[in-house]
Amino acid sequence: MKSVYILLNSIDKVKNFVSTTTHIEGDLDLVVGRYVVDAKSIMGIFSLDLSQPLRLDIHDDAQADHCLQLLSPYLVDQDHT
Repeated sequence: MKSVYILLNSIDKVKNFVSTTTHIEGDLDLVVGRYVVDAKSIMGIFSLDLSQPLRLDIHDDAQADHCLQLLSPYLVDQDHT
């Protein structure tokens, strides 16, 4: 499993993010504190506090690099979390 931080601070970013993640095979989760939601679920994402970076867990190591390429517009530097 690989974990990175992303920022989805607008409705358009959330829509585009979900559109991208639906084309990725494997499980992706967004984690904030004790809450974990499916990263492919727009309703789940909108239930989170989007004002802060979210941890994205990529469960398929074989897909991790491909995932990171597709999701690069949403990645944030971990030092800023």
